Amino acid sequence: MTTTRTPVSSTVGDDGGELRRGTIFGFLAYGLWGLFPLYFAALAPSGAFEVLAHRILWTLAVCVVVLLAVRDLSWVRPLLANRRLLAGIAVAAVLISANWVIYVLAVLTERTYEAALGYFLNPIVTVGLGVLVLGERLRRLQWAAVAVGAVASVYLAVAGGVVPWIPLVLAFSFGLYGLTKKKVGASLEAMHSLAAETALLAPVAVVVLLVLAARDETTFTGHGAGHTSLLVLSGIVTAVPLLLFAAAARRIPLVTVGLIQFITPVLQLIVGVTVLGEHVSGRLWVGFGIVWVALVLLSIDSLRTARTNRRGLRPEDPEAPEPCP
Repeated sequence: MTTTRTPVSSTVGDDGGELRRGTIFGFLAYGLWGLFPLYFAALAPSGAFEVLAHRILWTLAVCVVVLLAVRDLSWVRPLLANRRLLAGIAVAAVLISANWVIYVLAVLTERTYEAALGYFLNPIVTVGLGVLVLGERLRRLQWAAVAVGAVASVYLAVAGGVVPWIPLVLAFSFGLYGLTKKKVGASLEAMHSLAAETALLAPVAVVVLLVLAARDETTFTGHGAGHTSLLVLSGIVTAVPLLLFAAAARRIPLVTVGLIQFITPVLQLIVGVTVLGEHVSGRLWVGFGIVWVALVLLSIDSLRTARTNRRGLRPEDPEAPEPCP
């Protein structure tokens, strides 16, 4: 007698494998971003604007090579024909370039810990912008997180005697970057968006390098092959974690992506203090502590909302957080 065996569905196993791969991709992406201070510190004596210009141009080169290799250029013509989207990408490009240059400046001036604080503040700023600009309604824990984040900013300004401009500029430039792309309805994939933004910034990057060369302030060729290679690698350094992030966001729940993102500023802080030998004052540690309270509130809210959504009580369609620079 012949027995017909019903094949066992592999859906569960496939989903589990995708979840594991997505989690690994997410940890790799945010881990690499967290180690960025080591790379940018190694670029000394290059200045922040020279690093920015090279990062723009070499990232564009990487994008062009990849897009040509896979013959993925069909999105270019529709983008050029959509003036509203193109204008939004241009604004986003300016914001991300400002974020990049301030971040590099923080690392090169031994203030990596302030950059880390900026990325700790970023989720709170993003939530606040959602209320002020998009008119979104916040849950109680979200309101509490925003209030605690505001208290942290005021405390840092009063305790330090100056406005903590590096953390605030990093947090707001990145928050506005994500907001701009959402407002203009940008639907470009990660590589397409990066290519478009760096292409728009490329002429400015060329001008920056020409000005630096005229003032004899470039370091590209005067500090050995190793230094030149590190600057050239800025394109790959920028593109790889972004692609890993995109791969993770497609495979794991958005709440997981949101929680994993805190790896980046934690690593930045650890690298700044333990590897780069930066000193963090007592008042700043208190400021970090206040911000961490706000992040705990946001994390609890995210987990509770995700649990509610799984039960089907309050379906929502949250968007993935913007990747780190």
